[in-house]
Amino acid sequence: MTALSVSCEFFPPRSEKGMLNLHSVRQKLQVLKPEYYSVTFGAGGSTQEKTFETIVQIQQQVDAAPHLSCIGSTRDNILKLLQDYQKHGVHRIVALRGDQPSGWAGPLGEFNHANKLVEFIRAETGSHFHIEVAAYPEFHPESRNAKEDINYFKQKVAAGANSAITQYFYNADAYFRLLDSCAAQGIDIPIVPGIMPISNYEQLIRFSNVCGAEVPRWLQWRLRDFENDVAGLQAFGVDVMTDLCGQLLAGGAPGLHFYTLNQAELTLTITERLGLY
Repeated sequence: MTALSVSCEFFPPRSEKGMLNLHSVRQKLQVLKPEYYSVTFGAGGSTQEKTFETIVQIQQQVDAAPHLSCIGSTRDNILKLLQDYQKHGVHRIVALRGDQPSGWAGPLGEFNHANKLVEFIRAETGSHFHIEVAAYPEFHPESRNAKEDINYFKQKVAAGANSAITQYFYNADAYFRLLDSCAAQGIDIPIVPGIMPISNYEQLIRFSNVCGAEVPRWLQWRLRDFENDVAGLQAFGVDVMTDLCGQLLAGGAPGLHFYTLNQAELTLTITERLGLY
């Protein structure tokens, strides 16, 4: 069994059927012996209750890591969440600035950047939580330049982050260049690549346009060849992702974090080909 860290991300189901499906997905993924499962937190905290409910269920079996974003929230709200998570035995947090919901007219909250959220978690809870933060191999879409981007990341590390998960990407060089930039700044926390299996072309392009991830032109054109062949697209996508993950692990990546979209099959196929279980 590999010593590499494998973790998986879910979004909180909105229905009983969705919760039952996620339970089944989690059971299938247990073969990976994941270090933890993370659960997203909707823009502006829109899924806060569902995130909490899902985390509590997962924590009964496997370490769970709730996403916690500060856009649209207050210090009191965040402190209450941290205290509730502590009561349920949660020891890991994914601390994010978060996205502003489309059409948002409310206040942005008491924290403008993730480093301030990390500082607050440390001040209020000490070393109780292992704090994950986000890293961007292809730069945050709001950063003005590469230097600014790495400086923001350095601030999160200085505030007390233990490790980082990257935005997904399809170019291994982007990840290794990020590591080089971090090394040059004296940043030495583990940075785990985020992996997005390819299951649907339109969905992938939509997600990527929103978050600023680049889908290389060659990959877009190849995926278009499978316009009416979902099985063919997913099989090709598994080949692409297995090759990418192999490059990352061979280059020293400390693990892999899979954005599962509440599905197990593609993640399991990729990890099986990599010999991770």
